[in-house]
Amino acid sequence: MSNFKIWERFGVEMEFMIVDRDTLNVLPRADVPLGKDKDGNQLSDIEYDDIGLSNELVSHVLEFKCAHPKSTFDGLGKRFFHEIRRANKKLEKINAMLLPSACHPFMDPAEMQLWPYDCLDIYQTYDRIFNCKGHGWANLQSTHLNLSFDGDEEFGELHAAIRLLLPLIPAIAASSPYLDGKYTGYRDARIEVYRHNQDKVPEITGQVIPEQAYSYDEYNRMIFDKVKKAIAPYDTEHLLNHFFLNSRGAIARFDRGAIEIRLVDIQECPNADIAIVELEIATLKAIVNGKFAASRENASEAPSAANSVPHTLKEYREFLRNFDTTRLAELLTKTTKDAENAQIDWQEYLSVFGMDSAVTAGDIWKHIYSVVKNDLTEVSQSFMGKMLERGTLSSALYKALGDAPAHEAFVTEYKKLADCLAHNRLYGISE
Repeated sequence: MSNFKIWERFGVEMEFMIVDRDTLNVLPRADVPLGKDKDGNQLSDIEYDDIGLSNELVSHVLEFKCAHPKSTFDGLGKRFFHEIRRANKKLEKINAMLLPSACHPFMDPAEMQLWPYDCLDIYQTYDRIFNCKGHGWANLQSTHLNLSFDGDEEFGELHAAIRLLLPLIPAIAASSPYLDGKYTGYRDARIEVYRHNQDKVPEITGQVIPEQAYSYDEYNRMIFDKVKKAIAPYDTEHLLNHFFLNSRGAIARFDRGAIEIRLVDIQECPNADIAIVELEIATLKAIVNGKFAASRENASEAPSAANSVPHTLKEYREFLRNFDTTRLAELLTKTTKDAENAQIDWQEYLSVFGMDSAVTAGDIWKHIYSVVKNDLTEVSQSFMGKMLERGTLSSALYKALGDAPAHEAFVTEYKKLADCLAHNRLYGISE
């Protein structure tokens, strides 16, 4: 994405598990949809026009992604869906299929198999250092959003806004309430295990919310230098790149002029994922440009907290940079646990969105959507309206399954999710 200005380009990545069509047991068969080259060698990535497919660290996960930076969302969900159907058709030959949602509800992560082809030495190094046979490595599927920037000024604006957005993401995207055949106590169990999967070297993940770094030099000093120093005793062969090692909820890819947001749980269908991604971008633009605060100032009763936000754009953007990392991380912990039902009473934070009194995180999203709705495509407006009314996919699954479902109940309900993926429709909503 190098040299593209802020908001000019984006990229989307979606990860799905491969499972047996009948039992839903995970199958390490990403080799099937990726196929072989003309000489019979296993491929690790292929492209179909503007959508690419590739392997991940584990052999039971397949990634779909924009093959090149995109400038429009028009028809993008449909394109992802087309390639998902193609992959499912190939997998059907071995009685397998793609399964959506961020965490498999009953898999044993000890069954994980590393992708045995390209980059095996890197994957084996990760496994040696961190032991990847845990949910935090083997059982977490997400939707990544990459956003372009050009230079330190644009990076600073974008990074400041992303830090504020991250704690709200589970309140709209959580899809992972179950692990090991039971309710975890977290609506976003993926983020909870992600938080701890590299505790051996805590500098790699930090507090998930990235530090207050708003230039390349600051980021290098506050994050990259610490990551490289911390991993050095373990990575004696120097195989692990600091750009990839950095595992915060949003990572700066200065090598390609982008910031990658990693906290979105994969949803039940690509149109739902694209709706969330579009809403993320619209929200970030509105934060950077002070649109939420302005919308409240023009209301008949502007709340006092909103009025405390600086009025000049320069002062306002400086205000956005001053939010404490630890406090944002505490807010993320709340939404990781309770998703849209998390109570938020941090007045300064609420003022960014033009709100004042304590509300749920779900109410914040409904307010955000009311302000930026027209910035989304018609398809995403249709899906997002229904998703906000239903609640997160995680809450919908919990409503259907409860605290300790029988194994058969998991199979029945998650087959419904697979059917949603196969038809690009929402779960728990009558068509």
